[in-house]
Order: sequence, then structure tokens, then C-alpha cells
Amino acid sequence: MRSQSQPIVDTSPAVSDEIRKTTCYMCACRCGINVHLKDGKVAYIEGNRDHPVNKGVLCAKGASGIMQVTAPSRLRKPLKRKGPRGSGEFEEISWDEALKTAVSWLEPIRKDSPDKLAFFTGRDQSQSFTSFWAQNFGTPNYAAHGGFCSVNMAAGGIYTIGGAFWEFGQPDWDRTKLFMLFGVAEDHDSNPIKMGLGKLKARGGKVIGVNPVRSGYNAIADEWVGITPGTDGLFILSLCHVLLRTGHIDLSYLAQFTNAPCLVINNPGSDDHGMLLKGEDGKALVIDRKTEEPAPFDQKGVRPDLSAKYEMDGNTHRTVFQVLAERYLDDAYAPETVAETCGVPAKKIRAVAAELARVAFEEAFEIDQPWTDFRGETHQTMPGRPVSFHAMRGVSAHSNGFQTCRALHVLQILLGTVEVPGGFRFKPPYPKPVTAHPTPHCKAKPDCPLDGPHLGFVRGPEDLALKDDGTPARIDKAFSWDNPMSAHGLMHMVISNAHAGDPYKIDTLFLYMANMSWNSSMNTRGVMEMLTDKDDTGDYVIPRIIYSDAYSSEMVAYADLILPDTTYLERHDCISLLDRPICEADAAADAIRWPVIEPDRDVRGFQSVLVDLGVRLGLPGFVNEDGSAKYADYADYIVNHERRPGIGPLAGFRGNGDQVGRGDVNPNQLDRYIENGSFFVEHVPEEGAFYKPWNTAYQDWAVKLGLFDKPQPYLFEIYSEPMRRFQLAAEGHGDRQPPDHLREQVRDSFDPLPVWYPPLGDKSTDASAYPVHALTQRPMAMYHSWGSQNAWLRQIHGRNPLYVPTRIWEENGFSDGDWAKVTSPHGEIVVPVAHMAALNENTVWTWNAIGKRKGAWALDPSAPEANKGFLLNHLIHELLPAKGDGLRWSNSDPITGQAAWFDLRVRIERSEAPMESQPAFDPIRSPVGRGPQTVRQKVRT
Repeated sequence: MRSQSQPIVDTSPAVSDEIRKTTCYMCACRCGINVHLKDGKVAYIEGNRDHPVNKGVLCAKGASGIMQVTAPSRLRKPLKRKGPRGSGEFEEISWDEALKTAVSWLEPIRKDSPDKLAFFTGRDQSQSFTSFWAQNFGTPNYAAHGGFCSVNMAAGGIYTIGGAFWEFGQPDWDRTKLFMLFGVAEDHDSNPIKMGLGKLKARGGKVIGVNPVRSGYNAIADEWVGITPGTDGLFILSLCHVLLRTGHIDLSYLAQFTNAPCLVINNPGSDDHGMLLKGEDGKALVIDRKTEEPAPFDQKGVRPDLSAKYEMDGNTHRTVFQVLAERYLDDAYAPETVAETCGVPAKKIRAVAAELARVAFEEAFEIDQPWTDFRGETHQTMPGRPVSFHAMRGVSAHSNGFQTCRALHVLQILLGTVEVPGGFRFKPPYPKPVTAHPTPHCKAKPDCPLDGPHLGFVRGPEDLALKDDGTPARIDKAFSWDNPMSAHGLMHMVISNAHAGDPYKIDTLFLYMANMSWNSSMNTRGVMEMLTDKDDTGDYVIPRIIYSDAYSSEMVAYADLILPDTTYLERHDCISLLDRPICEADAAADAIRWPVIEPDRDVRGFQSVLVDLGVRLGLPGFVNEDGSAKYADYADYIVNHERRPGIGPLAGFRGNGDQVGRGDVNPNQLDRYIENGSFFVEHVPEEGAFYKPWNTAYQDWAVKLGLFDKPQPYLFEIYSEPMRRFQLAAEGHGDRQPPDHLREQVRDSFDPLPVWYPPLGDKSTDASAYPVHALTQRPMAMYHSWGSQNAWLRQIHGRNPLYVPTRIWEENGFSDGDWAKVTSPHGEIVVPVAHMAALNENTVWTWNAIGKRKGAWALDPSAPEANKGFLLNHLIHELLPAKGDGLRWSNSDPITGQAAWFDLRVRIERSEAPMESQPAFDPIRSPVGRGPQTVRQKVRT
């Protein structure tokens, strides 16, 4: 038989001649990537299989990073404005001129009044470094983007359990059987969640999604709860009501690990009424069931009594648990009472509560792993409850979001599912009690560093950032009576406050990767007007604006000086345990980025630019005693900076390369990271894997690694004493009390037990005139604003319709291809609509940040993003509608200052189709021109 010749097919062609391993920057997951190079250029990006975060999995965003580092919108040289602000008219200048200009603006400020500089950064992931720079400059006016993104989630978790979701912790994906998620943005933590959901589904586990919109993760949920926006907290507290009524709570867990058995002082009218009863050593007291006497909560052998009462000085003090039970057993939280408000039938609420109880208690299990708790008692097993939760911005970005986040943590605590097998697990360096965090500092003095870190966690009114006359010390009014617990600052209020000169005027606004003139601002048109407004003398109200970005975003046009950044494959970055690390529940981990390719433009990494500016300005943290530079650039800082002796930005390969966490500086540290795939991992010992806040093995390991300086076990704070201190002040106690116009707000919102109140916007908005809720969500294929300039990702999301539920669709007679006018108390937009059935019937929504302004991002003026794309931001104001009291109230959570993006109420009606989405703005001149019509990526020669 004659053989037939067949062509030889190369099924695995070489796509590169070199692979360099680094860390992705296309979202905040910070996955490990293999960057394939051919002839020195990026040819292909894949996941790193050895990386602890993604284990080789890579999403569309990560793979398309190649289009990010070749984008035509990349800035090319430093720029100095030569036309009016907003025109986009610039001249290219040298770096020497750019840095001399910046110093000539900044140096007089520092010598005279450092608080005249407002330095705010966007999603840079180097906040420990940028805050270090600002602290050494001496300005109190520093923060990053968390105030309009997730501060409610972070602060609500830290004040309650010592950590929160996402970067702070994760479900025990290997053991959980019921996973419930609330309001999760699909671009956050996307690869780990997708991998975890795959594990869960493969084991037959169940997913319950609570979200007004059924997309993304909710689309694969076994049950979907299409809740009314802003009512999540009420729904959660109703679940607590049912669990308490049916007795499905973990009493042992509550007694051992929370402040549920601690005694609440009952002494009406006193300065300590409602605080926890303490012993002489300052420790909270419980009643020991064996002795029936008060004892410190951490005393060995103590068995706290949840139902105890204690008579002292004629008063009866009850436990936190009794106060909690009285609160949530009230019929105000019954499913039948809350169903209409939440948009969830009472039967559904009871069914969800029953399922949580069934899995938590009927499917409980134990791990045969001995461990010793902080009281010195040894346990032979680790009991587990296979129920876990996750939540993000959807519940956070409301004016009641802080208390909603606390409520969700209390729900977890009642079920006993935090830091147990099968439940929610902390990632190192968390958990941390509030007392382990700094308090905010604000004392600005000429030619001096700030007196401490800008941001932190207040314990009471004494920690507020106030001037001697009681006015806010910060331009954003963070840590003032307006927003006392604003742990991340209020970036969304900086420009409007600076423009109004309230609480004072500033000289220079310094922004990094913060697209404040477009999608990162509420009241977008108003912010653009503020940035360009002039006073009676013809000078700009905000005199100077310095901006750094890698791309020609909308904000570029409004700056006076542009310091062009590199892309993420062209610079050093440090994903640090001091900042936002990449830890997993079983391990501490950090990572770097490094220049896997060299820039082909005259640009510099922003962090290195800050080092240079720090030297030129003579900032103490950046120069030696003789005035010479302490660090050559940011890479040098990463290696040689020590936050305290032996503790630097990176925990791995210290000393001779074999020291972990604590250790001497290793000049070859970055090389060791690169050899290891650009990351470092140190695993938690098995004995310390669970029960971390109370587990001596974990606490000792954390001290050895340098996460803590000493063990710091603590109780979960169901009942929050810091909040009660503020409430007491509002009731007239103490030396620092809120101004009269804020007294009621503080008293009502700072309840020490989680409470629900309607979103503040509802009180000042006529619900009959604006009956529809309006939301944005970020898609999995985009991260904030920069994804929609990406040639590959634009094929997925080049435009964004307004999704409308069936009832509203039919009432307005909408058809495919129709447009609608959407009106809020602040403004109106005219946009394309699309029908979506799996949507809360009183809610419309769209994808976030798809819409672009003509002239930005090197897009063609006819690009769909600039004509069919749009922002809901035009409908949102940083202030609430006037309510007749002569005041304008911030559109924020009154506790933390979190921007209340999702409180938006609108009305919708059919409209004739315009030529493009409205409002439409004049094109801005692009300093980088326009991208090519056709983009080709050639992999092989």
C-alpha cells in the first residue's frame, strides 16, 4: 500500500523569543503574567501558572494589555498649557523644564503654607508611597480614589471584624457550599472569583446573587434577588430577624469571639451611657457563667454569658447580645414589613434565611487541627460552617452604605462564618483591629513634614482633623463632623470645595491618574466649569493644576502641566504588604512590576518623578542630611526604604536573600523577585490557617513576618464603641461636639448597632417626579476608564445602551433602536435604550465609563464611544438637591463620606433620536493626534 505524503503542520509555533514575568495592571486583581517578546516588542501576554492569584488564568483585559502598551493615546513628552484650560492646546517641553516648573510652583507653597497643595491620586496601587511623599511635603490634603469607590466597604469591615471583602479576604472556596454575593462590580477580583465559582459549582454548591441587575456573576447564580437599590441593609437585617426568631445563630461563636457578651453601660444622661463596661485595665468586661462575676473578656477559663445582667450603682447593665436581640427582633425588621421597600417578597426573604441556616448548621463540619486561642486554651478541632459572603461597590456607594456593610458583617457573625473553615477568610496582613491602624493627622506647618499619616481610623471625636476653630483641616472635609470616619478621604469633593474656597482656598491641585473632568466626577459638566472658572481678576479660581497620566484622557485638557507616565510594562511598581498586597488566605504575598520593555517615548514612571521632585524640594524623606538624594529612583526606593527597622516595601528575599518579612536591605532584592516570577509568597502555618484573630499560631507568625510588632487578638465589634462616642457627642457630651446643623445627622446615623435608613437623596427628591433608580456597573471586559481606548476591548464594548426593565419598556412604548430622555433633579441626558427583563422593575442601568469625549484617548471623532456612548455622571451632583434649610448637603454617606453614586433617582421618557448622545461637548484638541483606522498586531515574522 502506497503511503501518501501529508503536509507537516506546526501546531505550536513560537510566538516569542523571550518571556518576561511581571504583574498585570489591567484591573486591580494584579494577576501574574508572562509577557512574550519578539525582537524586543510585546507579542503576546498569557497568565503565569505559578502565580498565587490567578494560577495561569487570564481574562480578556489581561490578554489585551498588549494593546494598552501600544495605544496611540499614550502621552509622549511633558506638556505645558499654551491655550485656555479645556482647549487641549499644549506645547511639548523637556523634562528639565517640566520639573523646574513644578518645583517653582510647589516650593513656595511648602515654605509658606503646605496645605495649599491638594495631592490626590487615582487607581495607582502605590498609595503607601504617594502618601509618604505627601506627608513629607507637609500637606494634610492627600488621599486616593477610595472615597468615591469603596470606603464604606473597607471601613465598615475594619470597624466591625477587622477586615473586609476582596483585598482583605476571600471565601474558603475549597469548602464553602453556599455563596451569597451583594452588589459586586464584575471587574473587581474577577479571575479569583471566577476560579472560585468554578470550584463551587463543580462541587454542587449554590450561589445566591443579590443585585438589582442580573448580569455577570448574578447571571450564573442559582437564585437571583433583584433588590431595590439602597435597601440591601434592610434586607440583611430582616435576614438577621428571621435567624434570631428561629434560633439559627452560633451562640458559642458569639460568646467566644465577639463583643456580644460584653456589658453595655446603662446610665442615662452620663458621659459613658451606651459604652462598654471596662475593668481597671481598660478591658471590656463579661459575666463568667461559672462564677457569675465580671471578668475580662480575654481571661483564661472564662465562659462569657450572653444573657447576663449586672447590677451596679443602681443601674442594670445588659450584654450587647441582649441589646442586639431587642433591636432586630422588632417587627420593623420582619420580612412582611420590609418586603415592599426592598422589592423582595417576604416568602423569598424567609427562604433565603432558611437556606443560610440549613447550610450553616446542618452541613457544619470540623477539621482535625488543634489550635490554641488567645485565652491560652487549646482546641482539638476547627469547626466549620460552609456559608460565605462577598460584596462590593453596589452596597457601598449609597449614603447608607457604611451601616449596610456593617449589617452584612453582623449577619456573617451571627452565623459564625467568619474565619472558620467553609466561611469568609482573611488575607494577611489582615485581620487587624481598629486599634492597630493609625489615626489621621492634619497639623501642617511651613517647611515641615506633616505630623503623621494623613489617613486612618478615628476612635472618637478627639481624632477628628479639625483646626483650632473647629473648621475642617482638610480641603475635602474628611475626618470632620461632615464625615467623621472618612478613612479614604473624599476625592469627589476636592474640586468643588477648592472652587468654593470652603473650607479654604488652595494654590495647586496635583492629580495622578484621576480623570476628574469626566468619569471620575459626579456633576461632570459642573466640574469642567469649576476647573476653567476665573475670578474677578481674570485668574483661574484654582490657580495651578499638575496632572500625570499615561494617556491622553479627558482630564489632560484641564491641566497646566502634564507629567507623562509610562505604561505598566515600562516601569517599576511595588504591590506591597504596606499597601494593597496580593495575599491569599493561606499566604502572605507581594509582587513587583518591572520594565519588561523600554518606553519609546520621552516619559517617566510617576513614582520616580515623585522621587526626583522630593529631592529637588529637599523633602526630609527623600534627602540625606547633606541634601543629597536618598534614592536614585523608585526602584531604589523599593529596595532601600524602610518604614521601620527591618520592614520595607517588599517582604521577600531580604538580607542575604533568605530573610522573610523582617530583615536587612538586600541590594539584589528586585533581581530575586524577577527570578521568582516577580512575586513572593510565605505560607501561613496550618495551625494558624483559621480563627486568625484569636489564634496564637497565626498571631505569632504575623509578628515574625513583620505584619504586627506584637500579637493583637481582639473581639469582633458587633457593637461599635467608636460610633457610640460620636453619638454621645451629638447628644451633648464631651469637649468636641458637632455643630448644631449636623447634630441630628450624627446622632441618627452613628448608631453603634447596624441600622438602616433610606438613602439621603430620597429625602430631598420627589419620588413621584423621579420614580426610577439609575445605576452603573463596570463590565468584566473593562476597568474604569482606560479600557475603552483599547483596540481589542472596544470590540466587546464600543457603546453602552441604557438597559430598561420590561415594565418601564412597555409603559413608554419603547422599541429596539429607540432613544430616551432621562432626567434627574440635576440634569438630563438623551441616550439609546435596550430592553432587559432580568432587572429590578424600578431600575435602569448602564455600563460605566464607556462614553468618551471627542478628542480624548486618540479616538476618531466618529467613534461610537463619543457618539453612542454616555455617562450617567451628568445626572449626578456632588451635593444633594436643596431641601429648604438654606444648606447644601454632600451627596455622600454621612459617616465615611463615600460618594453616593447609586442613590440616583430619575424619570425616563421616549425621545426622538438625536445625532449623538446628549449632552454633547465640543471636541478637545488632542496632544497626541488620532489613532490609525486599522490596528494590526503582528506576532510572527
